[in-house]
Amino acid sequence: MTANTPPKTPVSLLGLGAMGAALARTWLAAGHPLTVWNRTPARAEALAAEGAKAADSAAGAVAAGGLVVVCLLDDESVGAALDGVDLAGRDLVNLTTTTPAQARARAAWVEERGARYLDGGIMAVPPMIGVSEAGGYVFYSGSRELFELHRAALAVPAGTEYVGEDAGFAALHDVALLSGMYGMFAGAAHAFALIRREDVDPVSFAPLLADWLAAMAQGVHGTAARLKSGDYTEDVVSNLAMQVAGTPTFLATAEGQGVSPELLRPYFELMRRRLDVGSGDEDLTGVVDLLLR
Repeated sequence: MTANTPPKTPVSLLGLGAMGAALARTWLAAGHPLTVWNRTPARAEALAAEGAKAADSAAGAVAAGGLVVVCLLDDESVGAALDGVDLAGRDLVNLTTTTPAQARARAAWVEERGARYLDGGIMAVPPMIGVSEAGGYVFYSGSRELFELHRAALAVPAGTEYVGEDAGFAALHDVALLSGMYGMFAGAAHAFALIRREDVDPVSFAPLLADWLAAMAQGVHGTAARLKSGDYTEDVVSNLAMQVAGTPTFLATAEGQGVSPELLRPYFELMRRRLDVGSGDEDLTGVVDLLLR
């Protein structure tokens, strides 16, 4: 470090599971002074051998640095780790997976104790951390001032995406994207089940399925535009009436292949319900409104 190089932000990290350990190693590699704590001391000791300082307690880790990053199992674990810890004057970034409501409540809890709060949703798996070309990133929400202050340190493990002052928005974006992912996996599981007992090589089939899903994924832009405009008939290529009329073929094919339709049938039922209350000239956008309670 030269005289013109600003010192690296000290980081205190609570939680050294697979993700926490990956985060720790990227900050160490980037030259950030790092204090670590884990409920199982052996994990902290392993990081100490690599240059981190192991704290004896969560309170000790929090006291060691102004930027405190928490990456634990769940919100209950966060509360247990920080119970009775003096947070006054600290900047706390919570990368624990929680619900939006839990994030908002935790933000208020932290701020009542004199600290500033950022919530984070990690869109990556541990091997992607510290590998910029892997494309991993973290959603952040809460104090914009806090985000801007620590942006450089937060960008070391993965890209950053600030999504708003509402502390629950990082968790909301995280779960929304992952929900879309699981819907895609459900469709892929059904597709593989259809060919499972046939003389179709799944390895040869996979590129066809992947390319098709990638092409169809572009439809989310049209859905977003229609939700914003309120006109569900705008630029529709395959209308709802036509798609509902085709669903018996999918169900009959599943039956013929000895495949349960349980992953498809609920969505098909929503499509039919929307046709009953909407317009056959719409696309599938109206299904979104049926999910709201």
